[in-house]
Amino acid sequence: MKLYVMRHGPAEDSAPSGRDDDRALTVAGRERVRQVARALIAEGEVPRVILTSPLVRAVQTAEIVHTECQLAAPIETRRELAMGARVLELVREVSAARRKRVMLIGHQPDLSGLIGELVGLQINVEKAMVVSVRIKSEEAPRVRFVLDPKALQFLRRPGSSRTPA
Repeated sequence: MKLYVMRHGPAEDSAPSGRDDDRALTVAGRERVRQVARALIAEGEVPRVILTSPLVRAVQTAEIVHTECQLAAPIETRRELAMGARVLELVREVSAARRKRVMLIGHQPDLSGLIGELVGLQINVEKAMVVSVRIKSEEAPRVRFVLDPKALQFLRRPGSSRTPA
């Protein structure tokens, strides 16, 4: 399975409701997510399905990626991706179901913790960053690439057959 772990885009500091769950993406945040989605398309790294946290900023991020990538499968909202949840169980579930090219959209520090649990690396998942992990039953999970949204470049493992964008 190709797993795409993405943090939501930059969001407003506070919502009119005062609830953290209701914070929306900023205009710049929406544009950054669009650019990340376009970079994924350009590299042939489009997910097939998106699972997202129910928080507004994550749902908006999912909707932008879904639209830009013209995905047929509907977005799935999952409580397991809300802040403070244990995302590893969700990864095990989708892996066992043999789902392919799955994007998870969630929050910090949960996503960095997930990457650490999967591959043993501490990666600070920045807003709108994508970390792709290859999960195969017969081998240890490994990082495929990191898409840095600020530089909009793919940081690939040495020896990768593709050239960074």
